[in-house]
Amino acid sequence: MKFTEYAKNYIPKINDAIKLIYDKKLNSIEKSFLKDYYSELKDYFLSGGKRIRPLLCIATYNAFTTNADDKIIFPSVGIEFLHNASLIHDDIIDKDDFRRGKPAFHFRFQKYHQKYDLKKMNALDFGNSIGIIGGDSAFFLGLEAYLFNDFEQDINLRAIQYYEQAFIEVANGVLIETDMVNQKNLTISDYIDMISLKTGALIEKSILIGANYARIDDKYLPHLSTYGINLGIIFQIIDDILGTFGDEKVTGKPTDGDIREGKKTCLLIEALNKLEDDKKKILEEIVEKPEIEDEDVQEVKKLFLEVDIVNSCKNLAISYFNEAKSALDKLTTIINKSESEFFKDLLNFVLNRTF
Repeated sequence: MKFTEYAKNYIPKINDAIKLIYDKKLNSIEKSFLKDYYSELKDYFLSGGKRIRPLLCIATYNAFTTNADDKIIFPSVGIEFLHNASLIHDDIIDKDDFRRGKPAFHFRFQKYHQKYDLKKMNALDFGNSIGIIGGDSAFFLGLEAYLFNDFEQDINLRAIQYYEQAFIEVANGVLIETDMVNQKNLTISDYIDMISLKTGALIEKSILIGANYARIDDKYLPHLSTYGINLGIIFQIIDDILGTFGDEKVTGKPTDGDIREGKKTCLLIEALNKLEDDKKKILEEIVEKPEIEDEDVQEVKKLFLEVDIVNSCKNLAISYFNEAKSALDKLTTIINKSESEFFKDLLNFVLNRTF
């Protein structure tokens, strides 16, 4: 089954599971502000997203079972909660006010502050404070998916262990990324190590959680991990390209954010390693500025294009595409045909996506 068909079939069910968790929480509270808070979290979660992580969990489970069973849907959303928790915190760190073309969670509460003309704290601090707690709430709510489902206790416990590992690896990836902003002479290997944690971990653990619920033989796990981590690497490389050269109307994000933050994307690292010394110096001076102006952003994009960075990074993504495909090929005779097609098609979708 193609990725788009799989998504069409399962995304409404995934959203229903997310809604169920939030409705349960909303029904358990009385305080009006808490109701506003969890209602905003619910709306944020249901306002978009490709749901790749729960889809991977479901597809992995279905790939190794003779009869597809919808009981996997509820635990599949656990990692989606962790993913969105990390996005809420990322938007605060990156000072991004929009996500998927809609207000970021912390920005919603800046508007809340203004709407109700709150007197204590300024709107920015209030929004950021609620956003930090929002990410924390999302992380803990994700555990509901593993605590209240139709599976046995032992595999739920193992799923929670994967969830914990994913949380730690994502946090480490973000810490490394934050440190990289101030580092020089970085290599693409440094970048790959970072995104393997920040992006690859959630995708890999989504797959391993699905495998866990299917109780598959451990000998298949290395191939699934290789596929998942490399899929995450491809996803982030393409995300970096779209973050600077994508269509804002399609991606829902501005194309100057990464440059203004001095974020060490694959584009910036590759450019610094390929430009002649005089051009490299110009690029370094721009990205080290505390405040980057509009003309600086355009100059950085011009320097990127001079050394054909987009194609260079796309070729890098293709190399990881081939690694993921090789791992998948080793499972082709083991997994169900429908899911084999899904995994292959998803690889192509992630490599060639425009949003």
